[in-house]
Amino acid sequence: MPQPDTPLQAVLFDLDGTLLDTAPDFIWVINRLLAEEQHSALDFAALRQQVSNGATAMVCTAFNLPEQHPRVTPLRQRFLDIYLEHLAIKTEPFAGIMPLLNWLEHCAIPWGIVTNKPELYTHKLLQRLDLHHRAGSIICPEQVQQRKPHPESIWLACKELDCTPENSVYIGDHIRDIDAGRRAGLTTIAALYGYIGPDENPCDWHSDHNVDHADAIKPLLQSLYRLS
Repeated sequence: MPQPDTPLQAVLFDLDGTLLDTAPDFIWVINRLLAEEQHSALDFAALRQQVSNGATAMVCTAFNLPEQHPRVTPLRQRFLDIYLEHLAIKTEPFAGIMPLLNWLEHCAIPWGIVTNKPELYTHKLLQRLDLHHRAGSIICPEQVQQRKPHPESIWLACKELDCTPENSVYIGDHIRDIDAGRRAGLTTIAALYGYIGPDENPCDWHSDHNVDHADAIKPLLQSLYRLS
């Protein structure tokens, strides 16, 4: 938790479900794959809850398969191939994110992204949305030995942004994000507007703060760090 008059040095975001609403494109991709396999389309809500869990979870949910089933690997690869060509059609920042980024930049507070999304998809997506050049740090799993919930990727982002963890914030929509942020020593904010499943209870994550909407992040930071 920040102490009175502690300066805010950096803000780090998870990507899917926190910074960007990527679910609409994932829904299109999984339903395209289902159609190729002569299956019925999937309900939007059912897949949205799995987006933060990655491609394997989405494929397993869509096809009702256990993770170790031999069909999962080829279906996952086909899913990723389709996604690479359809990853920025309907994806957009959550409402409130762009004003937040503009405000951080106006205050000369650097921001970055720490994600478990592979760099091939992360960088192409951010380039398509014209955000790539604005992020001061973009950390993907290929750059570290241990991905979230291990804190290594967050520490690397802090190093790249030349900020201290105790003066920085990490925002995410999954328990792995909050675990990683807490273990790294950052103030954590749980994005309750993200891709949270019905069996997940954010109260069990022990984040420092929760927000129901992305547009609540700016006033929260303003109150915590006495920023205008």
